[in-house]
Amino acid sequence: MLNRIKQFIRGIGLLFWVTVIIPTTLSAVYFGLIASDVYISQSKFVIYNPQSPASNSGGLSTLLAGAGLSGSTYGVYAAHDYILSRDALEQLQQKLDIRAMYSGHGIDWINRFGGLLYFRRTFENLYKYYGSMVGADVDTTSNITTLTVNAYTPQDAERINAQLLAQAQQLIDRINARADAEGVQFYAKEVAADEARVRNAALAMSRYRNQHGVFDPAPQSALQLQLVAKLQDQLIQQETALAQMEISTPQNPQLPLVKKAITSIRAQIDKQTANVAGGDQSLASKSVEYERYALNQGFAEKELAAAIGALEQARIQAQKQQLFIETVVTPNLPDEALEPKRVRGVLATLIVGMMLWGVLSVIVGGINEHHDR
Repeated sequence: MLNRIKQFIRGIGLLFWVTVIIPTTLSAVYFGLIASDVYISQSKFVIYNPQSPASNSGGLSTLLAGAGLSGSTYGVYAAHDYILSRDALEQLQQKLDIRAMYSGHGIDWINRFGGLLYFRRTFENLYKYYGSMVGADVDTTSNITTLTVNAYTPQDAERINAQLLAQAQQLIDRINARADAEGVQFYAKEVAADEARVRNAALAMSRYRNQHGVFDPAPQSALQLQLVAKLQDQLIQQETALAQMEISTPQNPQLPLVKKAITSIRAQIDKQTANVAGGDQSLASKSVEYERYALNQGFAEKELAAAIGALEQARIQAQKQQLFIETVVTPNLPDEALEPKRVRGVLATLIVGMMLWGVLSVIVGGINEHHDR
C-alpha cells in the first residue's frame, strides 16, 4: 500500500505539487484553521434638501427618487469622501479606539492590524487597513449611500457603522453652519450696525431738539406765519379804525389807545417774523442744522431697511441650501460571519491551480518535444 502511494506521488510530478496540491493544502489550512470570522454591518442613508422639487411631492420614495436631481448632490459626495478620509478615521479613533478593535489577539495573525500584512503600526498603515474594512457606495440614481463596515465582532461592526453615521451628520451640520456664517451672519452684523446708526441719529436729533427748543422747523414755521397773518389782519383792522376816527372824530379819546394797539401789533409782527427768519435763533437758521440731522437719520433708516431686506434674502437662500441626512437603513448587528468564504476560497485556489498546472504542462511538454527533435 505504501509503495503504491509512493508510486502515485512520483507519478503526479513536481509541477502538479507546486501548482495544485501545495497551494490548495495551504489554502485549506488558512481558511479552515487560521482565518478569523469577519462580520459585516450595513446601513443606508440619503442626504436631501427640503427645498428640492422632490420634497414637495410627498413620500419618502418620491424624495429618494428625485434626490439625484436636487442641489444636495454635493453633500452626498462630501459625506462619501469624508467617511473614507483620514479625518473620519482620526475622529473614529478618538471615539472608539478603532486601532484596538482591529488589532486584538482574537484576530488571526495574518489579517489583524499589526500582523503579517500590516506589521507597521503607523497611522498611514492604519488608514490603509481602514480603507480595506470600510466602504461607502453611492447610488447615482437615488443618491442613497450604502455604508459597509467589516469587523471581527458583531458589536464592533455595528458600533463603527453607527459612529460613522453620527460623524456624517456632524459634517452636514458643519456645512449648514458654514452656509449660515457666510450669508446670514454677515447680514445680521450689517443689520446690527445699521440699527446702532439709527439709534445714534435719533439721539442726536433728540439732543438738538432739546437744546434749541425746536421740534420741526417746517410745521413750526407754518404756525408762526399763520400767527403773523392773523396779526396783520388785526393791524389792518386797527389802522382802518384809526383812519376813520381821525376823519370823523379827530378829538376822540380812543385815538391814543388805538395807536398804542397798532404799535403793539406791529411789534408782535416783527417779533414773530424774526422767529421765523432773520435772526440767529430763527427757525430758518435752525432748519439748516435740523435738516442735516434729519437727513442723517433718514439715510440710516434706509440703510437699515436695505440691510433687513438683504438679511431676509440671505435667510431664504440659506434655507434653500440646508441639507439633511436621513437614515434609510439603520446599522444592523450581524448574527453570522459572512467572511471569509472558506469553501469558496479553497475551491478557487484548487481551480486556479488546476488551470495553471494545465497551462504549464502544455508549455513544458512543448519544450521537451522541441528538445527531443
